[in-house]
Amino acid sequence: MNRILITPRSLTRNPDPALQALVLNGYRLVFSRAGETPDEATLLDLLPGCVGWLAGVEPVSPLVLESAHDLRVISRNGSGSDNLPLEVAERLGIQVLRAAGANARGVAELAIGLMLASLRHVPEQSAALKAGNWQRRPGLEIEGRTLGLIGCGAVGRLVARFALALDARVRVFDPYPDAGFMPEGDFAWAPLEQVLEEADLLSLHCPMPLNGLALLDRPVIGRMRQGCHVVNTARAALVDEEAMLQALESGHVRVYATDVFAVEPPAPSRLLAHSRVIATPHIGGLTAESIRRATVGAVENLQAALRNQPARR
Repeated sequence: MNRILITPRSLTRNPDPALQALVLNGYRLVFSRAGETPDEATLLDLLPGCVGWLAGVEPVSPLVLESAHDLRVISRNGSGSDNLPLEVAERLGIQVLRAAGANARGVAELAIGLMLASLRHVPEQSAALKAGNWQRRPGLEIEGRTLGLIGCGAVGRLVARFALALDARVRVFDPYPDAGFMPEGDFAWAPLEQVLEEADLLSLHCPMPLNGLALLDRPVIGRMRQGCHVVNTARAALVDEEAMLQALESGHVRVYATDVFAVEPPAPSRLLAHSRVIATPHIGGLTAESIRRATVGAVENLQAALRNQPARR
C-alpha cells in the first residue's frame, strides 16, 4: 500500500534524481513503459494498489480513477489538468495537485522560437538545403510586428516579456486581465476582437473554453488578420484542424506552428503534412531545467499531500 505510479514520458525514459526523495520516505515506485504515453489498459493494470500518482499528460478516463481504490493523490508534473476527469476525482476524494509554472520558461522559449522560425522560413529552407537545393527566401523581422497573445498566465507573461525585448508590439486578451502586469514596452491589454484583427503573430496560452469547443474555429480564424502566423504550445483542441487547414490553403493563415496534438504521437494528416505547418513533438516543457523544476514540485506536492490526506474508505 505504499506504491506510487510514475507515468510522465520524460521520467519513465530518464528518471530524475528528485524521485529518490520518495524512495527514501518508504515508497515503492512503479513506472509505466519507458518513453510511452500509457493507455487506459496500462493504467488499469498499474494503478491498483497505488496511493499516489505522479502523472503526465496521458488521457485519464473516469473508469481508471474508479478502479484505483487506494489512490489518494494525483500530482501533475505541470500546470494543466485537462487530461483528468476532475469531477470524478473530487467525488472519489482523490486530491489533484499541479506543479504550476514549473515548465513556463521552456514553453515560452519554444513559442518564441517557433515564431522566429516561421518568420524566417527556417524549416523549409533547411529541408531544401539538405535536399541539395540552394533556396534563399526573404523573411520578416519581429521588430514592430504585433504579437497577439490569448491567455496571459505564467507562460503568456514570459512570452510577452521576450517579445517586447525583441521590440515587438504586444496585445493581450485574457478573460481575467491583471492590471498589475504592465511590462515596459509597447504592451496593452485588449479585447479579443482587437487582438485577432491586429496580430501579425498569434500565440495561444490559455485553457480550453468551458464549452469544450475550439477557440480558433472557422468564424474566429476568419476575423484574424490576413497572413497571420499562429503558434499553439497550449492545447491541440483549441484549434479546429479542418478550419486551420482551409485557412492555410487559402493563404489567410501564413504559418501554423504547433507543439500539441489531440493524440500523441499524431497519425498522419493533411494538416501535419502541410508545407506551412511547423510541428514539434510536444517538447515545450522538455528541457532539463523545466523537467527538474516540474519533478521537484510534483514530488514535494505528492509527499505533503500523502502526509495529510487520509486513506480512502
